Amino acid sequence: MRRIVVATFTSLDGIMQAPGGPGEDPTGGFAFGGWTTPHFDTALGAAMGEIFGRPFDLLLGRKTYEIFAAHWPFVTDPNDPIAPMFNSITKYVASRSRKTLSWQNSQLLGDDVVAALKKLKNEDGPDLLVQGSSELLQTLWKNNLVDEFSVLVFPLVLGKGKKLFGDGAVPAGLKLVKAQTFPTGVIVANYQPDGPVRTGDFQLTEPSAAELERRHNLM
Repeated sequence: MRRIVVATFTSLDGIMQAPGGPGEDPTGGFAFGGWTTPHFDTALGAAMGEIFGRPFDLLLGRKTYEIFAAHWPFVTDPNDPIAPMFNSITKYVASRSRKTLSWQNSQLLGDDVVAALKKLKNEDGPDLLVQGSSELLQTLWKNNLVDEFSVLVFPLVLGKGKKLFGDGAVPAGLKLVKAQTFPTGVIVANYQPDGPVRTGDFQLTEPSAAELERRHNLM
């Protein structure tokens, strides 16, 4: 069985748009592209290395695929920690508009993305690691396909932009399985789905007659 693991950068208010650079995704007039870079240091880089240290294939939406395909195949430094890995592994792509993919080892999931992913999850193989892909994430969450979130929360508020959980997200509980904090203020937290949302009530209630009697007898 394969797992779908969502590894994502978000601001404190849940925005995940264009973390890597000013020109990455200016959709909707987003003006803060590259907001993660001032917060990266050696320690946080090591945490990213841990995420990429387990065997995985990439699972991408069309827009993120196009951003990656325009960059990683052209990184020629053999010592780059990401490019050789991203270029060699399989990239599964959810897209209704693209008919061909130029980046090596890339495969389209077809018209029925949900069915294709359910089939992939039932096969043997490495985790399917999601990067970016905000629209695909909504489909994954809606169809109960996410097995784990690895969320890097950065200490800033962006106000508007593409969100990790968009409008109409399906309510659900999550279980924290690991958490780390870093000197630059970033929190890395791993969550797994944990059933429905549980609720309670802190409202004070009137004591019962038996409780009132018990209190009277103690006086």
